[in-house]
Amino acid sequence: MGCQPSNVSPGNPVQVQRVVSGQTLEVLNQKGGTALIARVRLIGVEAPDIKQQPWGEAAKNRIEETIGEFMGEKFVFKPVFLEFDVQRQDSFGRWLAYVWYNGVLLNEKLVKEGYALAAVRSPNHKYSDRVVQAQEYARIMGYGIWNPDKPMRLTPAEFRRRNP
Repeated sequence: MGCQPSNVSPGNPVQVQRVVSGQTLEVLNQKGGTALIARVRLIGVEAPDIKQQPWGEAAKNRIEETIGEFMGEKFVFKPVFLEFDVQRQDSFGRWLAYVWYNGVLLNEKLVKEGYALAAVRSPNHKYSDRVVQAQEYARIMGYGIWNPDKPMRLTPAEFRRRNP
């Protein structure tokens, strides 16, 4: 047994500035002494397009509910931890990361609750098994996009192809 608490979040702490979608955040990047906004794409998930209603907005809102809170009249986001895998950026210049909040892997949580699909892409596989198992759980339980009464009929990629 080690002396470290088991819920320590790995990675680099960052301050979330905005939730763009169910798979993308904007964070404050203070490296190099200059504060800039960086976009972070969650590894291993494919959330519904923001226009793919009601699921796109629901995924975005779920992230906001998880990592944000009202402090008086103002809504603020709590710091999160970014953990990188093999590939650190995508072709759009976004950071690719696993996002941890209070010891919980947000990427996995979104899939397990039915807000996003598992999307395993090489070379980033560190938590692929966890995310795929989370999707199986959400599918079996009928959560969110897997709800048998109102399922999401098109994958986000199919939706974007049909709605450019």
